[in-house]
Amino acid sequence: MTSLPDLSPADLAALLASKLCHDIISPVFGIQSGLELLDDMPNDAESMELVRGSLKSAVAKLQFARMAYGASGSKTATVDLNDAKGVAEGYMAHEKPTLTWEGEGGYAAKNFAKAVLNLVVLASHSISRGGEVTVSIEEIDPGKATVTAKGERIRLQPRAVALLDGVDDGEAMDAQTIQPYYTLFLAREAGLSVSYEKGEGSVVFKIG
Repeated sequence: MTSLPDLSPADLAALLASKLCHDIISPVFGIQSGLELLDDMPNDAESMELVRGSLKSAVAKLQFARMAYGASGSKTATVDLNDAKGVAEGYMAHEKPTLTWEGEGGYAAKNFAKAVLNLVVLASHSISRGGEVTVSIEEIDPGKATVTAKGERIRLQPRAVALLDGVDDGEAMDAQTIQPYYTLFLAREAGLSVSYEKGEGSVVFKIG
């Protein structure tokens, strides 16, 4: 399994909270802006659409975060992969790449399901524009899955690459780098490993 830099539980919790705030601040500001425009122009169609669209995005991101970053029950709890697929589809509906989720369904170990959701985020963030993220659930017990990102421009953050390669570059974690760290942390908690292979126009993440 990939080794990880030491991070206290308090720092992990604080950075995940910062990550969540970073993700939802944009749609929340969108709601605020739309409501302010409606104060000046009641019943304005574009302002109302801004509020509706931003609200849907905020709700989708919060539902995703609840499962991907939250407790999701006890340490030994399982997660319905249909529920995981649903929150992933809701989250990706407001991202640039499209999402395809295929493979075996049923209840999987909590940390495996959460790690797959976090790999969806990592895959989505690796695509500069457009593209597609594909999730393939291969086995449930023990968990095994492949998450593939395809697009015109694929780029992994250097910090994410260092973490995936098991290299401690000595840099402090922040609200952006905590996400790949947490992905690997979840995999380790589930007794699994994450590997990746970057090619021309694609990057393939495997967990198992």
